[in-house]
Amino acid sequence: MENAFGQPQNVVVLGGSSDIARSITKKLCAARTHTVVLAGRNQDLLDAAASEAQEYGATKTDTVLFNAEDPGNAARAVTESFDKVGAHVDLVIIAVGLLGEQTEIEDNADEVARMITVNFTWPAAALAEIRHRLIAQGGGRILVISSVAAIRIRRSMYLYGGAKAGLDRMCIGLADSLEGTGVTMQILRPGVVRSKMTAGSSQKEIPFTTGVNEVAENVMKGLSSDELVIWSPPILRYVFAVLRHLPAKLWKFIADR
Repeated sequence: MENAFGQPQNVVVLGGSSDIARSITKKLCAARTHTVVLAGRNQDLLDAAASEAQEYGATKTDTVLFNAEDPGNAARAVTESFDKVGAHVDLVIIAVGLLGEQTEIEDNADEVARMITVNFTWPAAALAEIRHRLIAQGGGRILVISSVAAIRIRRSMYLYGGAKAGLDRMCIGLADSLEGTGVTMQILRPGVVRSKMTAGSSQKEIPFTTGVNEVAENVMKGLSSDELVIWSPPILRYVFAVLRHLPAKLWKFIADR
């Protein structure tokens, strides 16, 4: 259960080896999270993330392997993660994502399917099981990592942005479905983040680009609020309030320069 200060004690992180997830996990553990189950596809990276969690204060860590290219394993991954916590799960973070290079995959049906599966289908399937389990235990929180790319799609990232848009909008409806259950949902919408996922991308560094530590700091502040959406950096809330309403020709001119 959350402690007297509302801080989550037992946390499951799906996609726990990503740079953003690891930074968030470290801050949670420094703020008294003591049990962390990290799930992902690379055992070595998960072990490294688990060691970091212990260094920052976790007293119990464990790992679960899954492949986000197969939605059929989503329920199993969630179930195994909850079972390894072995207690009330206070917070579930979904940090699963795949960026890819748009121009290299947009004409490849298999790669397009992979992009949509990892960024939308697998997280959606996992959320169904998470919703069921958190309601059954009487409460808990969900944090899903979306992206500002979901707010208005641009040509150079329409596959990633489109998949994230589907997840983002679905989570808004899911949040409504949780009212009165004791379970709450929050959506993280980061801008461009310097991480290993973006390191090999051809995308240019744009204004308001941040690091994973800043994203994690914004998450920690957001978790203490009741806001549905956590923006990182927070100014993007106002930037996209304008950008989402620009005429199409002006948006295309700005977005893919």
